[in-house]
Amino acid sequence: MKKILRTHILLFLLFALLLPSCMNEPVMPPNTNEGNFEALWKIIDTRYCYLDYKNINWDSIHDVYKTRLATDTTEFEFFDLLGDMLAELKDGHVNLSSNFDRSRYWNWYTDYPSNFSGSLISSSRYLGKDYRVAGGFMYQKIANDSIGYIYYGSFSDGFSDTNMWYIMNYFIDCKGLIIDVRDNGGGSLESAEALASYFFKNDTVTGYIRHKIGDGHSDFSSPQEIVTKANKKIQWQRPLIVLSNRLSYSATNDFINRIKASPNALVIGDQTGGGGGLPFSSELPNGWSIRFSASPMFDRDMQHTEWGIQPDIIDSLKVADVERGYDTIIEKAIKIINQSN
Repeated sequence: MKKILRTHILLFLLFALLLPSCMNEPVMPPNTNEGNFEALWKIIDTRYCYLDYKNINWDSIHDVYKTRLATDTTEFEFFDLLGDMLAELKDGHVNLSSNFDRSRYWNWYTDYPSNFSGSLISSSRYLGKDYRVAGGFMYQKIANDSIGYIYYGSFSDGFSDTNMWYIMNYFIDCKGLIIDVRDNGGGSLESAEALASYFFKNDTVTGYIRHKIGDGHSDFSSPQEIVTKANKKIQWQRPLIVLSNRLSYSATNDFINRIKASPNALVIGDQTGGGGGLPFSSELPNGWSIRFSASPMFDRDMQHTEWGIQPDIIDSLKVADVERGYDTIIEKAIKIINQSN
């Protein structure tokens, strides 16, 4: 099955190759502190996709950080200066990488409650000690074996249709299914699409993507449809509830966006962490690499997903429940599935 996001990446690269008048690569400055500073600033200025959406005055940020630039600074100090400038983008997909460090922006989730406890889901009430594992999925029957529960911690952990067939067959007598992607920081967009495909009857437009076609902050292509294709062999037709929190990011954000269009699905928990921009990479004169959001992605109503996606039902862990060994959000999902039956 062709993967639409892979196609979008290829199209983005073709735009860069075939339309040099629109997307000329910035002239490479000299390998000096000032040259590398200007190269990084220019890459973001012409390639980063959220400057206008986030109302960021990138020219002003240039002036502020250039005053802090010194020619006699150490490599570590210079790296930290560039990392601080990139943090102004407030984007977890933006990283500067060298041989000795990688800059990162964490506040997109550290400023929020976690709404997840690994020790809780590992208790005998949920996964317990005898849970099963298939393709990165940890799964178990809960609520007196009446509901299927899957914890999936990373979309970097691959899986196959065969894995999912066995899991679905194991839950064949269950009233509904819970997929927990809290604290799943992302991974493969192809895996996000593949997991969502098991919960659609028909191919469905679940979002849109635009590509940068010029150096201007808002020079984008027309929106292109993102289609979630229904898996032709495996389709779960009973109630599905997906659990999310702020650490549901990047590919997980994409999965949540897709699954909200599924006819039998509900999302419960906290707003996702976002990460709606398709990442792209470039390089500075000194060899340091910069990854940044290059192509904005949208939900089916053409709303940006960069800042996160609201669940259908907002819920959070309650102290009283945690003290009793209950996960408030899982218990809410169990209650909704029981009521739906």
